[in-house]
Amino acid sequence: MRLIQKTLSFIGLMSLVGLLIYAVQDAPTDENFEKKLINDYNVYALQVPDYLEFAGEQMPLENPDILERMDRELLVNTYWQSNGLLMFKRSQKYFPIIEPILEKNGIPDDFKYLAVIESGLTNASSPAGAKGVWQILKGTGREYGLEVNANVDERYHIEKATEVACQYLKKSKERFGSWTLAAAAYNGGNSGISRRLEAQKVTNYYDLLLGEETGRYVFRIVALKEILNNPQKYGFNYRQKDLYFRIPTYQVQVDSAVTDFAKFSEEFGINYKILKIHNPWLREPHLNNKSGRKYNIEIPEKGYYNTKP
Repeated sequence: MRLIQKTLSFIGLMSLVGLLIYAVQDAPTDENFEKKLINDYNVYALQVPDYLEFAGEQMPLENPDILERMDRELLVNTYWQSNGLLMFKRSQKYFPIIEPILEKNGIPDDFKYLAVIESGLTNASSPAGAKGVWQILKGTGREYGLEVNANVDERYHIEKATEVACQYLKKSKERFGSWTLAAAAYNGGNSGISRRLEAQKVTNYYDLLLGEETGRYVFRIVALKEILNNPQKYGFNYRQKDLYFRIPTYQVQVDSAVTDFAKFSEEFGINYKILKIHNPWLREPHLNNKSGRKYNIEIPEKGYYNTKP
C-alpha cells in the first residue's frame, strides 16, 4: 500500500513538473507571440503598432494617454469577433462603391473607415434621427441637396449620401486645416469642435478633452483601419468566398409616379422585397413624384435571385 502511495505521489509530482515546464515553454515571447495570436483561442494583450496615422496625420503614440486610448479601441474591436468578421464581409461589398467617390472629391481613402464606425456599413437609424451608411441628419441632407421626406429619403442612397459626406468633410477640413479634426467634427459638429478648441486653447484633436463618443471617435476609425488591413495579425481568418459581394444591377429611369412597386417589380422578374433591398431610399410602396423628377431605380441582373414575384 505504501509503495502504491509513493508511486502515485511520484507520478503526481512529475505531472506537475511537466505542466510547469510546458507552461514556461509555451509562454508568450516576442518570437511566438504573433503565431500564437493567430492559431489559438487565448486572449492576449495586443501590441499597439509603433506608427499609426489617419489620412496622413500621425498619431502621437509617445503620449501615454493617446497610447492607452488606442490600445482600448484595438482590444475592443479585435475581441468583438462577430462584429469584426461582419465588417470584413461588408467592406468587400461596399468599399468599391465608396472609394471612387472619395477619390473623385479629394477626400483621403481613410474616411471609408468613418462609414464603418458610423453605421457598420448598414442603413442604420440613430436615436437622433441620423440615417443611412453615413448617418446623415435630416437638416444636413436637405442642406446638401438630398431629397428627404416620407416618400423618398436619399440619405439611404449610398452614392448620393457619400457625395454629401464628402462635401461636409471638405468644408470641415477648410475650417480646421486638419483631416483628423474634420473627422471629429463629423461626429461632434463643426461648431462644437470649434468651441472646445477655443475654450481649451489647443489646436488639435489629441489635445482636446471631449465627451466619450467624440473622444473615442478617431481612435475607433484608426483601430478599424488597422484591423481591416491586417486580418491575420488580429486573428481573423476567412476565405474570399466568405465575403459579401455587390450584385450587378442596371438602372431603370422613372419620371412619373409609380402607384404600386409590387406590380412594378414583377415587370423585371423580381419581387417587392428585392426592389427595396437595392433601392432603400424608396421609403413607401409607391412613388409620388409630384415634381416630375427623374429617378434611377436599380434592378438586379438576372440570375442572382430565385424569386416568385
